[in-house]
Amino acid sequence: MIRILIIEDSLVTSTLLSAIFNQEADMTVVGCARNGAEGVKMAEALQPDLITMDIRMPIFDGFAATQHIMATRPVPIVVISSSVNDEELRITFRAIEEGALAVIEKPAGLQSPNFSMIRSTIVETIRTMAGVKLVRRIRRVHTSPTSFPVPIPTKGTQKTSCQVLALACSTGGPQALHTIFAALPQNLPFPIVVVQHISPGFIGGLVKWLAISSKLTIKLAENGELLRPGTVFFAPDNHHLTIGSEAGQLQVQLCETPPVNRFRPSGNPLFNSLATVAPHRSVGGILTGMGNDGVYGLLAMRNAGCHTFAQDRESSIVFGMPGEALALNAVETILSLERIPDHILSLINRISG
Repeated sequence: MIRILIIEDSLVTSTLLSAIFNQEADMTVVGCARNGAEGVKMAEALQPDLITMDIRMPIFDGFAATQHIMATRPVPIVVISSSVNDEELRITFRAIEEGALAVIEKPAGLQSPNFSMIRSTIVETIRTMAGVKLVRRIRRVHTSPTSFPVPIPTKGTQKTSCQVLALACSTGGPQALHTIFAALPQNLPFPIVVVQHISPGFIGGLVKWLAISSKLTIKLAENGELLRPGTVFFAPDNHHLTIGSEAGQLQVQLCETPPVNRFRPSGNPLFNSLATVAPHRSVGGILTGMGNDGVYGLLAMRNAGCHTFAQDRESSIVFGMPGEALALNAVETILSLERIPDHILSLINRISG
């Protein structure tokens, strides 16, 4: 049984979350706190298996409560936020930096057309995060461009040039991307394109948070713009991000075609597009996340002569996406999170083929 503590100052939201969790056979709500200070005390007294954390609260906000809990008795924390403004987004991602595992959208009322989907996401996330026993703070990784580790290859490793790097991630992705981008230099000679599964309204805050600790230019992708070295392009809400070619130059193509396995953006369209327009010249990576999004596209990239890699089990918050890619034989190299920045830097040596 998953014992859940809800820290939420809205009685309406707290009651709704309690109803959602108590309807699940493997979940029970052991307490509801109305502010962060009360939540910290209840976390110590009740010792729950998981905490859901609001952001905007009196006395202690969600960041302060997360910081205190993670410094005393670490518990899996899932931030449930309404993402109403830049300030809330800033606090939300500071909580992620302190060790909160995931951020999901606050549920609307029962009459909302999106309620069923949001409810399903909340339950699935809580169930998965409750199994994460080790919660660590995010640590900036310092690397040297001249010091490259030897990767752990799977069978069939081949040398590939790198014109563009594509990444896909879900749960735990913000933490992983924070570590990776903080370690990469401003003059990285190729662009990075990213599909991150995150609740609507949060991607802009994620981009701003990542940009604080990185020398790279990090932005939301715009339809038709050319890919530029040293720049990270994120798929915006409700759009698939694919890469096309115009006069020999790679460019962003955004589209609103149907979701792929419930996801839009999805990693599969991105990886598939690179397998088509940049075979042997692009690199694909799958990081921590639930489910199997992106694995078939990653396989297409590998079959097209592209280099592919995945985050390893030990450093992944959730090994779903990397594990599925590994099982499909879509992965050429398996890496811990701490080794991924140096591995990306080693791709510089492959640019000339």
